[in-house]
Amino acid sequence: MRPHIVFSVCLALAALGCGRARSDRRSYTLQGQVQSIDAEHRLVVVKHEEIKGFMPAMTMPYEVEETKWLGELAPGDLIDATLVVFSNGAHLTKIRKVGAAPLERPADSAAMPTASSGFELLRPGETVPSGAFVDQDGRKRSFASFKGAPVVMTFIYTSCPMPTFCPLMDRQFATLQKTLTEDPAVGRVHLVTVSFDPATDTPPVLKAHAETLGADPERWTFLTGDRDDVDQFAARFGVSIARAMDDPRNITHNLRTAIIGADGRLVKVYTGNEWTPAQVLADLRGLGIGD
Repeated sequence: MRPHIVFSVCLALAALGCGRARSDRRSYTLQGQVQSIDAEHRLVVVKHEEIKGFMPAMTMPYEVEETKWLGELAPGDLIDATLVVFSNGAHLTKIRKVGAAPLERPADSAAMPTASSGFELLRPGETVPSGAFVDQDGRKRSFASFKGAPVVMTFIYTSCPMPTFCPLMDRQFATLQKTLTEDPAVGRVHLVTVSFDPATDTPPVLKAHAETLGADPERWTFLTGDRDDVDQFAARFGVSIARAMDDPRNITHNLRTAIIGADGRLVKVYTGNEWTPAQVLADLRGLGIGD
């Protein structure tokens, strides 16, 4: 998701395309503590302070611009860094170690706090629980209402600031919607986006969000509901959600996207943000559930 600049285009359209691309990049100072490092994928999980003008304090994984910035960093290190955000991605650069402190908890737990406990993960072939939701039009809906059509579902909140998290899920679903509309082989598939931030994502907010994305209400439904009910439903798919006691905007979460068959049974769950619309479409066609 890092931008690739074609120099011939830059020379021809410097005043337009390239100038606009540069203006899309925003930089913020990030200060926090390293929780874990995945050098192979250039990822570092940081528990950071509020980034003024951008996002509240939270714990999140960040892509690092270059491996060199990982240097000899280790979990527990206190860092200063520059967070660069652009239209479809973000990365950390200019990472500087400024100290060290004991981790409050193990790195894997800090990276993704546990959501509601006591709910076993759904396995492929198991029936998805019905749940109680409200859609973007304020109508009460149960997940069972989608039975009869295959479903691709993901979980987001509309004020998520990171382009590689919830906004990426929105973009991927918008791409899926276009193909589903054009390809009869997967023409019956329905898209469902569930918000786990009901305090902010009221039906009018979800409706406005859907309109911004060009979502066809006949093809793509947005749901929210009681916070605990949504958390429990999401937990069955492996979604982990943690909210700060003093700031409900501070939501730490992971990403899960699922395919559910027309019979209401789980088919597959994608972990994280590395899946592509092409992969989902191939899986739908391969499984023969889009017909």
